[in-house]
Amino acid sequence: MNKAFEVPGQLRGEILNLAASMPKPAAISAARRDQLLVRIRTLLKRENAVIIAHYYADEDLQVLADETGGFVADSLSMAGFGHRHSASTLVIAGVRFMGETAKILNPEKRVLMPDLNANCSLDLACPAQAFSDFCDEHPDRKVVVYANTSAEVKARADWVVTSSNAVDIVLYLKGQGDKLIWAPDKHLGHYVQQKTGADMLSWQGFCVVHDEFRAQELQELKEKNPDAMVLVHPESPEDVIKLADVVGSTSILINAVSESTSRKFIVATDYGIFHKMKLAAPEKELLVAPTGGTSPTCSMCGHCPWMAVNSLENLTQVLDAGTNEIVIEEKIRQKAILPIQRMLGFSRRACSVALATT
Repeated sequence: MNKAFEVPGQLRGEILNLAASMPKPAAISAARRDQLLVRIRTLLKRENAVIIAHYYADEDLQVLADETGGFVADSLSMAGFGHRHSASTLVIAGVRFMGETAKILNPEKRVLMPDLNANCSLDLACPAQAFSDFCDEHPDRKVVVYANTSAEVKARADWVVTSSNAVDIVLYLKGQGDKLIWAPDKHLGHYVQQKTGADMLSWQGFCVVHDEFRAQELQELKEKNPDAMVLVHPESPEDVIKLADVVGSTSILINAVSESTSRKFIVATDYGIFHKMKLAAPEKELLVAPTGGTSPTCSMCGHCPWMAVNSLENLTQVLDAGTNEIVIEEKIRQKAILPIQRMLGFSRRACSVALATT
């Protein structure tokens, strides 16, 4: 695959340093935890609010979302749920692009986040102006961006995709005869290009979690656990993906655990997903795929440092004070919603076709 834009070493270093410097929420006592849970339930009712959490969020937040009528899902399903729900306030327990996507789709609703500094390395690695300038250099290409991007980058795109529908959408565009610009994840982009054979110029962004998984260490772990099935998210490096039994989005990986006859799994994605995997199959054993090192030499060690800043404490604070609201310039929002709507419409049509053929 052609490389379109290599993230400058300085920017990569800044992103890694920022990720490593993110504060980790302090541990709380059981009594404080119970106090916060009671308070949050009261505030959710007072504010007509619902919690929408990602699979990588803290387990307490996932449990709370499920127990209070909220939702825990991947980014595509999060967007759809927020759009359908009647709550006037959406609380996004995830990273900033997820909050922005919720606001893009729901301009009439208030969208809050426990911490507005909960960023994403893929978003940070794709500055809107630099990306727009690159797109201008290739006006003959359709622009396809991963959901893990800012509202401004989405506003420059023709299509938004997630890891669950990227291959299908790119196959469709290839069938239309389109040449593409892909951004920002280089590993997912390479995986999609290999699966589809599409003509793609790829932005070379990276996820600080998935980029750390290592094939040699994974092979060694496989040899120690020959009965384990390897599950890999396609944001991982190519040599890691080649060792996988199942490659797919978070939802696909969770389904693999529940549906497979295997009793043990090595999981190459953020270990926040283990909560839902254990609920789906409590009798099965889950192992974290090895990364580039072990603490303290490992920077992320299998968990997103920005996702980790979401906590019961700051969730309570923003619900009580109404702070940390996502605001998007309307001109940007109107442009950004178009490629998202294309994606959602494509997914609905694909689902209808699948149901009609079963």
